[in-house]
Amino acid sequence: MKELSLDKFEEAYEVVREVASETKLVYSDYFSAQTDNKVYLKPENMQLTGAYKLRGAYYKISTLSEEERGRGLITASAGNHAQGVAYAAKCYGVKAVIVMPTTTPLIKVNRTKGYGAEVILSGDVYDEACAYAYRLAEEKGYTFVHPFDDLDVATGQGTIAMEIIKELPLVDYILVPVGGGGLATGVSTLAKLLNPKIKVIGVEPAGANCMQESIRAGKVMTLDHVSTIADGTAVKTPGTNIFPYISKNLDDIITVEDEELVVAFLDMVENHKMIVENSGLLTVAALKHLDVKNKKIVSILSGGNMDVITMSSVVQQGLVLRDRIFTVSVLLPDKPGELTRVSGIIAKQNGNVIKLEHNQFVSINRSAAVELRITLEAYGTEHKEQIIKALHENGYQPKVVRASI
Repeated sequence: MKELSLDKFEEAYEVVREVASETKLVYSDYFSAQTDNKVYLKPENMQLTGAYKLRGAYYKISTLSEEERGRGLITASAGNHAQGVAYAAKCYGVKAVIVMPTTTPLIKVNRTKGYGAEVILSGDVYDEACAYAYRLAEEKGYTFVHPFDDLDVATGQGTIAMEIIKELPLVDYILVPVGGGGLATGVSTLAKLLNPKIKVIGVEPAGANCMQESIRAGKVMTLDHVSTIADGTAVKTPGTNIFPYISKNLDDIITVEDEELVVAFLDMVENHKMIVENSGLLTVAALKHLDVKNKKIVSILSGGNMDVITMSSVVQQGLVLRDRIFTVSVLLPDKPGELTRVSGIIAKQNGNVIKLEHNQFVSINRSAAVELRITLEAYGTEHKEQIIKALHENGYQPKVVRASI
């Protein structure tokens, strides 16, 4: 196994500084109070290209020969590595071709094109896009820059750990998102080289836990399918070249459900005024799964490239999950004044009606009962229960149904 050395990490640190920001840690009062730890955020969402991927891409391209760069570069990416390669190629004045899954958010596609790269959409997930990129590299003679299964790329990503430890020497835990494993390889390897006592925990989406399954099996495994809103970590097969480093240096892997990412997005927007994409929120959602107290923890926010349509959907679902928007169904006689009466009850409890749906055909006998579906804003679960209780006390039998905004 080729060694990732401290000398190489130090070299990468100096090279990466030419283009990447040294993102300063942000202390989180909110998440610290929630977990009884001292939680710091590493905001790689604030990088020039909106994600940490610029580090690995730029360092990798710096190690290529003039001939390799001159043939043109190609890669496959769900978006963030694409932008890193496109920007680095622009810096070096060479051609870049990027193959992206057809499901890639529009903002990532447009920004990649904005750096001058040629973008090709192919496949539903990263693995399919990658297979096509390899075929093109062979046909056209392009130099392939792998997004994660490359030791030079991983070394560039590891510069994040250098910055964390410089700023917070006594860090106890570093939480790192895991897709294919490049970021986790670089961060965990350098962290252990600098201080073996630091615990590095990988975090994967439950619907794309290829690294967790591989570690359990003791070899690289391929998932049958992936299903997650964390598109940047929707990988079926982790890296073969980097897997030995993950096995050696990663202390554990936590998986989180998509719903946890939705809630984490709301927390991040409301408490830190930051937009972080779903893959970048993995380490935030994982904080409550970490069974430790009074520790210094750094959550790496790997990126912030989220399109506004996805953002809108996540916010709405987050409000529903937090009981700040909910829908109740009540049956009432079809006669004048009933709607006013129900509205009055809700108003007294400070509920805010967003939408009303009146269904006169729920019963054969309309005079006996019609259905009224009311979608409301509330302050949270306690306020929601207060409104429901008031409806009960006034003779209605409200049923909570799935909110549709």
